[in-house]
Amino acid sequence: MSTELFDSHCHIDGSVFDADREALHARMRAAGVTRFAVIGTDLASSRVAMDYAAAHAGAVAAIGFHPGDCAPYRGEEDLAQLAAWAKEPQVRAIGEIGLDYHWPDNPPHDFQQRVCADQIELAWQLGLPCAFHVREAHPDMLALLKAHRDHLTGGIMHCFSGSWETAQEYLRLGYMISFAGPVTFKNARKLHEAAAKCPGDRILIETDSPYMAPEPVRGTRNEPANVRHIAERIAQLRGETFEQVAAATTANAIRVYGA
Repeated sequence: MSTELFDSHCHIDGSVFDADREALHARMRAAGVTRFAVIGTDLASSRVAMDYAAAHAGAVAAIGFHPGDCAPYRGEEDLAQLAAWAKEPQVRAIGEIGLDYHWPDNPPHDFQQRVCADQIELAWQLGLPCAFHVREAHPDMLALLKAHRDHLTGGIMHCFSGSWETAQEYLRLGYMISFAGPVTFKNARKLHEAAAKCPGDRILIETDSPYMAPEPVRGTRNEPANVRHIAERIAQLRGETFEQVAAATTANAIRVYGA
């Protein structure tokens, strides 16, 4: 059997891919990407992600409020909607949720924390993992996760951006560490160390398409076929073969998503 890859986080349901969607999926197949996770960032995009996953073999969906898109969050009303949608079989995680302190026009930090905490509790009630987005907020994210330690179902630190020391904190809490395009960048030394040292049964790969294309296609629109470049770079960093990294990360993604 040929090598299979699982893009554990992408946004290929958006309009940026409308012009060449069939070709996109053909390139995925040619690259060995047989499975992928489509991720919502608010109610509307979560519904689209669910429908896209339902229509494509090998796809799963995550639903939830991204910290940068959580301003419309209405509390119990929206949690009830997410819980109802989570009954559909393609929904395998709550995400992407988390904290993002990078952009000054994002919702206030305390509001982001409340929305994230509510969704962590929802995931625990539903028995689903979480897909976390964390940007310039690792101390507060770790504090939040530790405060909810007894109500954690596990999940993924998506597009990990921290150091090996920070990765170890998330690993101790039971999370997967997912590496995206930046791990291929020449000067990303902290990510290189984290990818090299992360336990083999806790590492994932993703594209976060259409964002952050890896080397050697950096600066272009990203797409799931490029997850192959990420697997190749991680194999170099770990002193493993491409096939070993592909097999491990695919098995890990299948396990965390229950796919």
